[in-house]
Amino acid sequence: MNLSPLDEYPIHQTPAPLSWPATSDRNFYDRSYFNVLDREGRFMALTGIGYYPRLGVKDAYFVVRRGDTQTAVHLSDAIDDDRLHQNVGGYSLDIIEPLQQIHLTLAKTEGISADLTWRGLFPAALEKPHEMLTERRVTLQASRFAQVGSWQGWIDVDGERLDVDHDTSVASRDRSWGIRPVGEPEPTGRPDAAFRGMWWVYLPLAFDDYQLFLILQEDPDGHRSLYDCTRRWRDGRVEQLDGVRVSIDYTPGTRIPRGAHVEFMNRAGDQITLDVESKLFAPIAFGSGYGGDSSWAHGSWKGGPFAERVSFDLTDPEVMARAPFSLIDHVGAAVCTEADGTVRKGAGLFEHGVIGPHHPSGFSDWTDVAK
Repeated sequence: MNLSPLDEYPIHQTPAPLSWPATSDRNFYDRSYFNVLDREGRFMALTGIGYYPRLGVKDAYFVVRRGDTQTAVHLSDAIDDDRLHQNVGGYSLDIIEPLQQIHLTLAKTEGISADLTWRGLFPAALEKPHEMLTERRVTLQASRFAQVGSWQGWIDVDGERLDVDHDTSVASRDRSWGIRPVGEPEPTGRPDAAFRGMWWVYLPLAFDDYQLFLILQEDPDGHRSLYDCTRRWRDGRVEQLDGVRVSIDYTPGTRIPRGAHVEFMNRAGDQITLDVESKLFAPIAFGSGYGGDSSWAHGSWKGGPFAERVSFDLTDPEVMARAPFSLIDHVGAAVCTEADGTVRKGAGLFEHGVIGPHHPSGFSDWTDVAK
């Protein structure tokens, strides 16, 4: 066990150095996720950095969708104990003002570089704990906070400069830590019951007066295993929204949405509707390392300092055939209509995935698509 600069501070939660997780589970992780969403849908980026103490690995990724191409760089190295200076290769994340301002840079790596400064538009919000279990073990047990914001700076892909500013961008980020599958596949022992599938909607949206968070996870039969919907007003009010009903408008012949219609009500019983339109999308399993990504898995040991680039042609039917087995992130343009007719326009992340059957959506098996 090594000491880190954080051990100087009275913030310990266990009788061990702070870089030593309380759990011995190999799947402990601690990471950040960010997106960069051009409000007009000209481009989008997904990026993040993670630490995996029980695997001895730290890594990062930077994914850019522009035109019909989605390109990613992956960076990996041995973990270090200085969590105050988050970096992997040419990727660096500097906390300028905690929970408010962050500076993210990527030195030119395989033709991609970036210099971006995050500004939170509203305070960060702690989400409900997220847990998933199999018959014999915990597969997901995590805490997460989320925030909507915007970026200032630029992204460069092979000499093409994509300018980003606070007026034209919107974004969300999350910080999560806990247990989830990471690294190389583990021996399974006697197999658990097969994964049955899941339906997922995540909407962190920014409006002038409030940020809205909707998170829903359903089993194939429609049972909700995770649900949270709150509106956090600029004046500090936190408003729980109930009675949520979501209908997804899928592109025919696919499971890729064009948009979503959400109905809910406030505690007074007033009906509110939310309509979200997809301006551009990026399957997160195409280069970001999340579930179903055949090119990259978070926490995998690459033998030392490592960087690579991968690209995906989103017009290739063989590539897009894998999209239904992934969550898909969208640039979302949103319109929220109150019971009294007040209309507010906003924007943010529209994340959706339906993996396997989901009977309420009309998908009875793993290969069904929208008609």
